[in-house]
Parts: sequence; structure tokens; C-alpha cells
Amino acid sequence: MVRPYLPLNALRAFEASARHLSFTRAAIELRVTQAAVSHQVKLLEERLKTPLFKRLPRGLMITEEGQALLPVLKDSFDRMADVVERFENGHLQEVLTIGAVGTFAVGWLLPRLGDFRDRFPTIDIRLSTNNNRTDIAAEGLDYAIRFGDGAWHGTEAYPLFEAPLSPLCIPQIARNLHTPIAVTDYPMLRSYRGDEWSGWFDAAGVSPPHAGTKGIVFDSSLAMMEAAVQGMGIALAPPSMFSRLLLNGSIEQPFRIYTSRGKYWLTRLKSRTPTPAMKTFKNWLLGPAMTRF
Repeated sequence: MVRPYLPLNALRAFEASARHLSFTRAAIELRVTQAAVSHQVKLLEERLKTPLFKRLPRGLMITEEGQALLPVLKDSFDRMADVVERFENGHLQEVLTIGAVGTFAVGWLLPRLGDFRDRFPTIDIRLSTNNNRTDIAAEGLDYAIRFGDGAWHGTEAYPLFEAPLSPLCIPQIARNLHTPIAVTDYPMLRSYRGDEWSGWFDAAGVSPPHAGTKGIVFDSSLAMMEAAVQGMGIALAPPSMFSRLLLNGSIEQPFRIYTSRGKYWLTRLKSRTPTPAMKTFKNWLLGPAMTRF
């Protein structure tokens, strides 16, 4: 395809002027004179044979034709700027966008990302966290790290590991928990997955409370553990994700009894062709990251 000649200087002058609704502020951004910006916009209007602004005493008003042109130009210039900024020391920085369950991101991934950065300095990771509810396509993610059974429609899922749950609480509470049934003397903090405590009581060989599990319901294990640290009750959470709290003595694990409700998985859309950065991250995550720490 042979592209028509594009007056880039004029298009840049228009785009900046349209964002600021001012030739003067556009000139400051572009580091040229106000007259130069005005001249370039005038040349573009002549080329397109339509006015793009209404010149007002105190600024500019963009026309319908200008409104139609602006979003395309803004997106194009933003994308060009992003690519240019990704060059560092003669290398193109690849961008990898990952969404992860907050518990996994804080408790497992973040302590290891320094190793990834040292090994692969030309890959920039953009990490967003969630409460295990994510839309890979809508959020533009390369990968999503989720907790569950691995069955998500339209996705390729790679198993990472299980993170079995066990009661966690502050030492003052833990010293009073001599048997599993003693857990019922305290508020049992829980996630939106309502069967977790009953599964733990089954694993402990104890009948669950007849009145059912009572306590605050959280959509995030991070928030639930913060409540536990504040002494608000006993959390049922994966000890492996909160090793730092266990090591510093903020919380204790009174019983070595576990229940499992799934695994962590690395997932991507089947329709998403893996990029070199995606392949590198997958190989790192399923290889050295799993065995080195």
C-alpha cells in the first residue's frame, strides 16, 4: 500500500492545539512560536479544504471536522511516543501486561520480579491486581494469573501450584487454640467463597458450627489478613502467600491442617499469539521462579 503524503508538522500542530484549545499553549509544548503553530494549522485546513477551528477572542473552538480528526491523531501520536520511549541503551523495551490476583501478586510474584528484571532488562512489566475477577480481553492483558480450577472459556491455562488454606491469626488468639473446634470461639473471617471454612472443618475431622460460619466476608485475602493482623478474628488463608507475616511474628498458624480449593494458573487468551516477551515470562515463571526460591 502506497500511503499519501502526510503533513506531519501540520498534523502535530493541530493535535496539540486541539488538546489545549490554544495556539499559544500548543506552541509552548512544541517549542515553536505561536505564529508557526497557527501557520501549520492553516496549511492543514487548506489541504483538507475545511476549517478545523473557530477562532474566538479567548481561544479556539474545535469544529465537527476537527473532532473527527482529533482522536485518530491523538492515538497515533501517543503510540509513536510510546514506542520511541521504549528504546533504552539501543534496545527496544518490550512491554508485558499482567493481571494477577492481589494475594499472589503481593505474596509471591513481587518478591521475585527483581530476579526477572535482572535476567531480562529489556522487558517492562505492567502489573495490575484484582480479586480473581478479570476480563483479559477487555483489560488488554497478555497474561492473567488466577486462582481456580483452570477452566476459563477461551483461555490456555498453565498450572502453577496449589495454595492450601489454614487458619491464621495473631499470637494472642493462637495461644488459646488448643483444638480445632476452639476456632469457633472467635470470628471466622472468610472470603466470598463460602464453603472454605466447612472444607477446613472437614479436613480437621470436626463438625462445622450448626449455625453456620459467621464473620466478615472479604473479596480480597489481603484485606482479610489485614483484619486478622488487627485482631478482628481468624482468617482462613494460604500461609505460603503470607510468609513475611509469619516470619515477623505478626500472625501465627496454630494448626498444620489444610484445605485446598484450587490452584494458581497462568492464563492467556487462546486467540492471543504469544509475543517474545510472553514466551520469556512463561518460561521464567514455570522454570527458575518456581525452583529458585
